[in-house]
Amino acid sequence: MTTSVCTSASNVATRTHAYPSFSSYVRARQPVLLRTARSLTANPCDAEDLLQTALTKTYVAWERIEDHRALDGYVRRALLNTRTSQWRKRKVDEFACDELPEPQAPPAGDPAEQQALHDAMWRAIMKLPARQRAMVVLRYYEDLSEAQTAEVLGVSIGTVKSAVSRALGKLREDPELGPVR
Repeated sequence: MTTSVCTSASNVATRTHAYPSFSSYVRARQPVLLRTARSLTANPCDAEDLLQTALTKTYVAWERIEDHRALDGYVRRALLNTRTSQWRKRKVDEFACDELPEPQAPPAGDPAEQQALHDAMWRAIMKLPARQRAMVVLRYYEDLSEAQTAEVLGVSIGTVKSAVSRALGKLREDPELGPVR
């Protein structure tokens, strides 16, 4: 029976000591680099993750870096590139805010009062002349535009505007609708 052995963990353990200069660099420069990472993120935990990722990229490229005096610049560039990549990949589904985006539903009124108001509105509309009543119903109950209402009734848009304006004025003056105001 053959057992598979995970060699990647043992390889990482042997590679961590391959670059003693990297370890000393990280020990010496970590506070400064962490400050840079914190300036790129709002969350200190994210800054630590960002720095860890940038240091990992630096470690992988350690042999290719020719001028070790420019390591801070290399790591800073890795920090910026990593942060930019994270930002581009980020998908914002939800975010915290002070106010809820959904308006709160108004408290449900008494159904009997709502029905009484509905009936009063229809009685007031029925008092309007037939042409004004038709225009109000088409505009506000059927939710047609002024142009659509004009087309349905075979009149101009200006006629719809003026007739609806007069009808709304009459509805505002109706004594039965006084409590609504």
